[in-house]
Amino acid sequence: MKLDKINTSEAFRYLGYGSAVPDDNILAVADECEKKLLMAIDAKYIYKYFEIDKHSESEVTLVGTSLLLCGSSISEHLAGCHGVVLLAATLSGGVDRLIRQLSVRSMTSAVVADSMASAAVEQVCDAAENEIMKEFDGKYMTWRFSPGYGDFPLEIQKKFLDVLSAPKRIGLNITDGGLMAPCKSVTAVIGVSDREPERKRRGCSVCSMREHCAFRKKGEHCGF
Repeated sequence: MKLDKINTSEAFRYLGYGSAVPDDNILAVADECEKKLLMAIDAKYIYKYFEIDKHSESEVTLVGTSLLLCGSSISEHLAGCHGVVLLAATLSGGVDRLIRQLSVRSMTSAVVADSMASAAVEQVCDAAENEIMKEFDGKYMTWRFSPGYGDFPLEIQKKFLDVLSAPKRIGLNITDGGLMAPCKSVTAVIGVSDREPERKRRGCSVCSMREHCAFRKKGEHCGF
């Protein structure tokens, strides 16, 4: 898919500006970074639906795959759902290369570009989710729940990507260190239900980054 613009206000929020407007220098850097990013981004996503087989308090098994969604957080998130959509999205490797190149010349540009790329990959996920909602018209969907939220383990991601054939289909892999490559990528689970699901709690209490979050340190909220 092609992005025409990047949500710069979201990127600035990632940078810690909150509702404040950055100075003219940062705005100029952001404008230049956006142009370069839009040229470098080769956004791709893939998703697949699975019926839920068994659902306990600590794990969810799916029909047709050995992938196990383990943890009380994901189990609670999928309460009342009969199926899930597994989603993976990436901006592709060109963005990683661009950020590395920028870091050699200007760390300011690299940091701004990194935040803008984070905003961009969420836009790709939003587009994918809109497509999924149209495909499952008449069904109810939960919000996206990614490995790393609550006790939903990051270690699941290699198996997650293999189930989607993501390495072959969109070039998204897991490094030996357990990181996604390309870096600006997202995996997520969306629950599918015949009835409107209870609005599950979101926020710092279920986030694995809560002890290190820059937003929390400033008394702000990332929006999760």
